[in-house]
Amino acid sequence: MSLLSLLDPWEPSFSFVAICLIAAVLFARGSRRLHLSLPRQAAFWIGLALFYIALHTRLDYYAEHQFFIHRIQHLVLHHLAPLILMAAYPASALRAGLPLRWRIALRHWQRGRTARVMAAVILNPAFISLAFVVSVVFWLIPSVQFVAMLDWRIYRFMNWSVALSGLLYWWMLLDHRPSPPSRARPGLRVLSPVITMTPQILVGAIITFSSHDLYPVFTLCGRAFTSVPAALDQSLGGLIMWVPAGVLEAIGAMMALRHLMRLSASPRHAKAKPKSSGQRPAPVLQR
Repeated sequence: MSLLSLLDPWEPSFSFVAICLIAAVLFARGSRRLHLSLPRQAAFWIGLALFYIALHTRLDYYAEHQFFIHRIQHLVLHHLAPLILMAAYPASALRAGLPLRWRIALRHWQRGRTARVMAAVILNPAFISLAFVVSVVFWLIPSVQFVAMLDWRIYRFMNWSVALSGLLYWWMLLDHRPSPPSRARPGLRVLSPVITMTPQILVGAIITFSSHDLYPVFTLCGRAFTSVPAALDQSLGGLIMWVPAGVLEAIGAMMALRHLMRLSASPRHAKAKPKSSGQRPAPVLQR
């Protein structure tokens, strides 16, 4: 098998390809209009490529037939790809990539009651954090995992739910704005990874040190790597959920801490500047 054959989709999804193409076109148009920096552009394209590799290549076949590959796939969908993609802050570029008429229509829709109610629920920090944890832990319940791996519709919904919850969470965590307009306070964004990683580490440790096979569905379907025993496969999967996921959330917490320090220093710097110059601040002229 050649390396290029690994890029062949295991289960083609035209809807996923369409979403990737639309996002790519909008970001390319918007980045030209806004003159985005090369690091931001690189972050977006790397994140989008990781999503594509995880969901629309031969990797999906191995994820269906090997537990530790399945955990690598969800690590990419839930942590790595959303973290990198949201580090590009793509919302402004995607909006700028829309035609002017569509941007005006989108602005009017966002001001409507339906959009405001949806945003109040879906973009609530508590809801996002809960969905981020549940989207991982729920699918690891052995009985749920058994059904999800055998039904392609549930399997696809599982992967989409993991990816969408990851995008929402890292969008919230990497938000560099103060609150408001951000819905999450900067301090909460720093503490959030500590809260969300705890149940994931606990579940990863339980899977790693379990003495019996929690996920026999992979044996039933036939493991892709027959030389890897079921116990080792399960332990590797638990470690992937335990260690790399925790490291990525720690990186996210440090990025959020950097934004917190920047936001905290800005007003102090503005107040300290007149004192350091030895002059009184100029009076504010009122109209």
